[in-house]
Amino acid sequence: MLGLTVHRKKSFDETIVDTTEALKKEGFGVLTTIDVKQTLKDKIGVDFKRYTILGACNPSFAHRALQTTDEIGMLLPCNVVVTEEKNGEIKVSIFDPMTMTKLVQNSELETIAKDVQDKLVRVIHHLHE
Repeated sequence: MLGLTVHRKKSFDETIVDTTEALKKEGFGVLTTIDVKQTLKDKIGVDFKRYTILGACNPSFAHRALQTTDEIGMLLPCNVVVTEEKNGEIKVSIFDPMTMTKLVQNSELETIAKDVQDKLVRVIHHLHE
């Protein structure tokens, strides 16, 4: 499993706002917002469901992780995906940082990833209605 997931009955736009606020409560900022639906429409003329990627970063944890290995930057920031499902529900999926520890064998990174995972689990709990 790559991520932590919650399904919501709130609107897509409300979920983006709520997710951003929940991340903020846990010390994350949103560095990037990618509207995949609009990008695919603009670049290749394809219609796609509402799908937004939020690039979330907690500077303290990012700094600690970068001190373990420069290459960890390839796995940053933590991506959060908000999608509109066929049944009208909105799904929020957050990359589980423990997945990084399967790619990079480093005990210090594992400790950091677990701390970040704890915060992201709390984000998911904030989003439960």
